[in-house]
Amino acid sequence: MSSQSTIESTYGLDKHGIHNLNAIYWNLPTPRLYEEVIRRREGRVAHIGPLVIRTGHHTGRSPQDKFIVQEPTSVDKIWWGEANRSMSPEHFETLRLRLLAYLQGKDVYVQDCFAGAAPGYRIPIRVITETAWHNLFARNLFIEAQQEELADHIPDFTLLHVPNFHAIPQVDGTRSEVFIVINFAEKLILIGGTHYAGEIKKSIFTALNYVLPQQKVLSMHCSASMNKPGDVAIFFGLSGTGKTTLSTDESRILIGDDEHGWSDEGIFNLEGGCYAKIIRISAEAEPEIYETTRKFATILENVGFDSQTCRIDLNDDSLTENTRAGYPMSHIPTATRKGVGGHPKDVIMLTADAFGVLPPIARLTPEQAVYHFLSGYTARVAGTEKGVTEPEATFSSCFGAPFLALSPLVYADLLQEKIRRHHARLWLINTGWTGGPAGVGHRFRIQDTRAMVHAALNGELDAIPLRKDPYFNLDVPTSCPGVSDSVLNPQMNWPDRAAYDAQAKKVAQLFKDNFKKYEEGVSPEVIASGPTVSE
Repeated sequence: MSSQSTIESTYGLDKHGIHNLNAIYWNLPTPRLYEEVIRRREGRVAHIGPLVIRTGHHTGRSPQDKFIVQEPTSVDKIWWGEANRSMSPEHFETLRLRLLAYLQGKDVYVQDCFAGAAPGYRIPIRVITETAWHNLFARNLFIEAQQEELADHIPDFTLLHVPNFHAIPQVDGTRSEVFIVINFAEKLILIGGTHYAGEIKKSIFTALNYVLPQQKVLSMHCSASMNKPGDVAIFFGLSGTGKTTLSTDESRILIGDDEHGWSDEGIFNLEGGCYAKIIRISAEAEPEIYETTRKFATILENVGFDSQTCRIDLNDDSLTENTRAGYPMSHIPTATRKGVGGHPKDVIMLTADAFGVLPPIARLTPEQAVYHFLSGYTARVAGTEKGVTEPEATFSSCFGAPFLALSPLVYADLLQEKIRRHHARLWLINTGWTGGPAGVGHRFRIQDTRAMVHAALNGELDAIPLRKDPYFNLDVPTSCPGVSDSVLNPQMNWPDRAAYDAQAKKVAQLFKDNFKKYEEGVSPEVIASGPTVSE
């Protein structure tokens, strides 16, 4: 076994049961990982410098192939169900042994890094990959260790990513050849059968969603930014709702685009990079993110690429709607390298209403914030998950149900305690459709959404009169600087008012039906804060 290293940890791979390898590439910097990607023909260098990668059959997450090992230390804590399917310890051990046997004689890449920017909650992790480009992805997305930290790096969680190894369902207890398996007792994550890099990022997030709430830290699927005085805003939302776009704003300082913790000290980024959806982004609408697609170190997944000119086409959706850019936080000029901020002054919940009936902005009470946090209403955007080819309405608890390890009520209780203690302003913002449902109406202009966000954060809506939405029990501003009054009232954008009323009643009932599963775990005030339409 040979070691190709900048700095090799004294905590070797033998500690993970990995033996008889060919070469181990320890903590390679970005230029050397580029060289490896090109040498192994894993990707191409595009004009100006980003890497272009094809992930093959899997261009999005495989949520039905994620498992948690059913073992004594965690079995009574896990939120078992669709998001967290169980795997027996016996099947896990069979899968692990077969995977370790597969690795013998092969090369691997190791990145020792951290999750969690706050010193008191920083978790050392190790990502071991079969491919160089996935190792670069880990280097981009997680928090880089300093040179002096590498030699003694002992991981708290280890992720082993082997995309060319396929599970055998009858032997390994999986659903298909794809597997994402988390063992909390051993603090080990196994991923195989898929090249989609998002599985690396989200499996670590799932692990943090288990660990942090048990330390009274709210782990959140949200972006975060702050103004120059340090007033923090967080943006909850699923992929495609605008988290990254709205928090990446040249007028504000970006803390992080996707995953954060909220401790007694304030907000901190769980990552060191961004993983942005980039289909059809433009230099005019999203200049900061657009520029990252033209930079060295950025990984571009499944974007249009001319093999002759080596130029990319961000409008090309021939492979997937879920084209992605993975880049370090340093690519955003307005980002803070510290990754921390104070307690949020504003909490924004983003939704993409595919039915076209929710108002574009509403002020929430603390009870409504809990209601909409648990509801997590949005639209699953085409291509983010396998089998989703067009937007469809869905409810995703805490705006991140696929990544929750514990009951949604655990996260909701933590949120309620923190927003009450720190007196945050609370907002629901709809970045979805108006004038009709998806396919008939149109999405709100990003310029209008930005104007509403700026007005909310700057306090310009604090004195604006509110109207009560008749279906959703929401307090909606009657005006907003820079936004037409008609935009604020969705009824006015539908050509058929009766059709709007029927659609709004339908969606309100969907909310009520979905929330029934939480009614025993929340206060009557939270239940009453939802839609008021009668059943």
